Amino acid sequence: MEASPRFQDGLFRNTSGIGVGLQKGTSFPVMRDFLFGSRQRRVPTAPLPSVSPLDRWVKPVETGLRATWLGHSTLLLEIDGVRVLTDPVWSRRVSPSRFFGPKRFQPVPVPIAALPPLDAVIISHDHYDHLDYPSIVELIRCDVPFYTSLGVGAHLEAWGVPPERIIELDWWESATLPNADFRITAAPSQHFSGRATADRNQTLWSSFALQGPEHRVFFSGDTGLTPEYEEIARRLGPFDLVMLEVGAFHPAWGHIHLGPANALEALRLLGGGSLLPVHWGTFDLALHDWDEPAERLVELAPPLGVHLVMPMLGAPVEPSRVEGVETWWRTISVLERRDRPKPRAEEQERLVPIGDPID
Repeated sequence: MEASPRFQDGLFRNTSGIGVGLQKGTSFPVMRDFLFGSRQRRVPTAPLPSVSPLDRWVKPVETGLRATWLGHSTLLLEIDGVRVLTDPVWSRRVSPSRFFGPKRFQPVPVPIAALPPLDAVIISHDHYDHLDYPSIVELIRCDVPFYTSLGVGAHLEAWGVPPERIIELDWWESATLPNADFRITAAPSQHFSGRATADRNQTLWSSFALQGPEHRVFFSGDTGLTPEYEEIARRLGPFDLVMLEVGAFHPAWGHIHLGPANALEALRLLGGGSLLPVHWGTFDLALHDWDEPAERLVELAPPLGVHLVMPMLGAPVEPSRVEGVETWWRTISVLERRDRPKPRAEEQERLVPIGDPID
């Protein structure tokens, strides 16, 4: 850790120097929104539609690349015969407490015990919605190696993961799976870390590039928009599938989360590829409507010619065979919007459009 170029004065830092606080001048508007803004649609009124992937998982991956979104940033990726699980979170809440904190909108479509044999688990950073203690404890029984960012391995080892199954990576460092032609590379992201205020930025945060003989994919973890994506594209691309975080966004913390518009710009910097949005539709972690990330993407992406891959929870999809977007989440959101009272004129004047800067 101390040898990392990212580690300075006892803490990890973003290359750009971006910190973790709210942007200058936004504290009051954010506090106002938290205290007085509408909470009506931050959580769906019913569980979102989902399907069980078990029947599909036993079938071969004809194109060599298949992805199953299990909620938030948890995916099962099948790449050239290798199975990789990203940021596994099965807990009901993403919080230090079982009784308080953001609660799941719906259960994960499949229990950990029903997962097929895994070749690798990737953990991007140590925030509760990406590093989940109960899930890690259960995955220990799967005899799978864990690939993660510098310092995060201390959590894993403390929770019972054997040290020989923990591989920590700095940005641009790679590891090859022992029994497969498959490379995992940690890459830059623009975020922060810590499970409490006392351990802020004492571990690294990363994105990950996964490369098999025929396919390459990119997983963002949590990040803001960074020009380092151009270097990622040059050194590790091109990518067949790109998974970028699109939820939990707000202008006040736009440097450390993407949101839909910045995710599309990040995709451009990465050189394109099919886009599978993650980090949405699972927990209430921001001020926007729960379906805002999805709705913004289906509005903004088509004019840019972006190939969106937005599968229903639990539905395994082969990106190259996806044509069009099935707006499955609208089975809930359309009913909510129809029954939602329109804001009065004086309320409309106070609304802040998503993505616009706050002074």
